[in-house]
Amino acid sequence: MDLRTFVLFCGLLFLGPMLLAQKGTGKSYRIDRYSSIYLPLGKISFADSIVSFTMGDPPPLEKYADPQQSLHEPNYKNYHSAKFLSLGCKGSITLAFTDNGFMNLPGNDLYIFEVGPSKESAKIEISVDGNEWLYAGTIAGGKSIIDLSDENIETETVFYYLRITDLQDLCKSKSAGADIDAVGAINSVIKLSINADVLFDVAEFKLKPSAQQTLDTLTQLIKQVDKATIVVEGHTDSDGTDASNMTLSENRCYSVVDQLRALLGFEALYDYEIRAMGESQPKADNDTPENKQRNRRVEITVLPPKDYYDALPQGD
Repeated sequence: MDLRTFVLFCGLLFLGPMLLAQKGTGKSYRIDRYSSIYLPLGKISFADSIVSFTMGDPPPLEKYADPQQSLHEPNYKNYHSAKFLSLGCKGSITLAFTDNGFMNLPGNDLYIFEVGPSKESAKIEISVDGNEWLYAGTIAGGKSIIDLSDENIETETVFYYLRITDLQDLCKSKSAGADIDAVGAINSVIKLSINADVLFDVAEFKLKPSAQQTLDTLTQLIKQVDKATIVVEGHTDSDGTDASNMTLSENRCYSVVDQLRALLGFEALYDYEIRAMGESQPKADNDTPENKQRNRRVEITVLPPKDYYDALPQGD
């Protein structure tokens, strides 16, 4: 085997699993001359809107102070293009993910596209509702990866808000403060919840004829990604026995999955998981008709595809 063939073989050995995972919506984004970051759900994985922005002091030059430059896919070209936001010294920005959320799942969870000639540090916080915040880590010295497991963030919660606060490393440059081009969720998810009464008659698991329109709408949201794992959870109220509620929620899951398969296409690149929860995870006490209605629901979570996780190094 000559040197060129050997190098090619080693490259395929290293990249093969990731290349497999990249079939479909997933996309790689360059982070420097030599490396890139892969987001399994592609372009929907980025922060979409600005909740608040507090410019630091001293501020950067005005051309570097547009908070809109921190949204959506990265578009940084060079330091002079001003296609990024500089926070200013101790500045802070709060961003929202509107067509997706993110979770603590295997591997790294977030990537902050911090750009420019200097790599300033910043504190990262996350929130479900934009009110209560959890510390998620610090980016520093070019380290822009966040693994939520490092801070023992729970694994069942979907987060929709992220806050970045500059830590005052470099306060006198033209682009003072951390320079943010984009914020991407590596472990991006789409979470959908449907009142079970919209889909089913009481104590039944056969879909109502009127459920078709609701599921049609949901499949249009799911089709934002063409390769994923779709988890369907069934939940009931506390009426009836534990066993009957578990059976009912399981049968309802199968009914929803069957319809999703038909709408999305049987040859589509989706895997399906069913989780029958019965009455075990209520959203409210089962003490009023209104609360019971809240608890009767079907939840659909669209996750990165299984082969992405299969390709991760062991231990991630």
